[in-house]
Amino acid sequence: MTAFSLEPAQLAWCAELRTLAAERLRPPADKGEPGHVNRALVAELGSLGLLGRLFTSGALDLCLMRESLAYACTEAETALALQGLGAHPVHVHGTPEQRARWLPRVADGTAIAAFALSEPGAGSDAAALELRAEPEVPQGDRPPAATALTAAPDGRARWRLTGEKCWISNAPEADFYTVFARTTPGAGARGVTAFLVPADRPGLTGRGLDMLSPHPIGALDFDAVPVTADDVLGEADRGFRVAMGTLNLFRPSVGAFAVGMAQAALDATLAHTAGRDAFGGKLKDLQTVAHQVAEMALRTEAARLMVHAAASAYDADAPDVPRRSAMAKLLATETAQYVVDTAVQLHGARALQRGHLLEHLYREVRAPRVYEGASEVQRGIIAKELYARQEAR
Repeated sequence: MTAFSLEPAQLAWCAELRTLAAERLRPPADKGEPGHVNRALVAELGSLGLLGRLFTSGALDLCLMRESLAYACTEAETALALQGLGAHPVHVHGTPEQRARWLPRVADGTAIAAFALSEPGAGSDAAALELRAEPEVPQGDRPPAATALTAAPDGRARWRLTGEKCWISNAPEADFYTVFARTTPGAGARGVTAFLVPADRPGLTGRGLDMLSPHPIGALDFDAVPVTADDVLGEADRGFRVAMGTLNLFRPSVGAFAVGMAQAALDATLAHTAGRDAFGGKLKDLQTVAHQVAEMALRTEAARLMVHAAASAYDADAPDVPRRSAMAKLLATETAQYVVDTAVQLHGARALQRGHLLEHLYREVRAPRVYEGASEVQRGIIAKELYARQEAR
């Protein structure tokens, strides 16, 4: 299959997902409390088998799921994506014990996952993490060297996590967190370790944040939270690879989320402009309006194709995945912002009324241009990859 076409079975599955989102997922989504994890919605995603597919599907299937769900129910899309983002490092890098404990519960919707990377001073600059994972020194032992990890009496390394995480989706209500902390001071990206931290660990507290969209998001405080080698995901001091590998998968699918919102806004605009009387005809008869709608459709389809190409590259283990992922997220999220904004303009004041589809999309569409690497970060990744390829010639 090429990156630029979908098989009939895939198209049929997308249509089925849109129907499921409207009929099965929209009702529990509407009953959720803004700013909080909607456990009933997550459980319904699990009962439909969609959460389990996070661990069996490739990047393209993930994108198709996210776009299809976003078209009919952005809350369901976000709930699914956050389960995948928080649990993917466990799926790929976890020990057999970690996977056995958490992944079945993520798949059936009874455990909420979260990806804890960002900090108040380290959002876009993810290598500048300050959350400290300090070696725990057994009483009576000498202080370790700055880069050493202490061996606890049972022979396994132990640390204490101290610091803060911010802008963490599903915090503080998640059941476990994939946490990235500095284990080697001054080492930049090379000194970060990924830990699986259950929410009930002593010293871990959090608070919700009141955001523009009804997305569950919060801050976490770590007051000497104990972790051991059994909690490490992957290898000590190699956590940055865990983070970037996860983001390379999920960045194209953020683009798919954006494309789903753009398509919903475009379809609403087509219906509105075809039926709205204006200046002796229909809105669609005005050339200015028709050209704007054409531009919305053009950009949406271009973004969709780039998302599919990036996802296909990931599934094929292509060498240019970071560049393609960055391009897909950048183009799709910027496109969705344009399309939704234009849709609001063409609808007029009614689109700004609380409860209107476009009012909802207008609030939802802004955040993807920031999270999982802001648009400026994506441009930096693209340029870096292009120059690296140029130098290698």
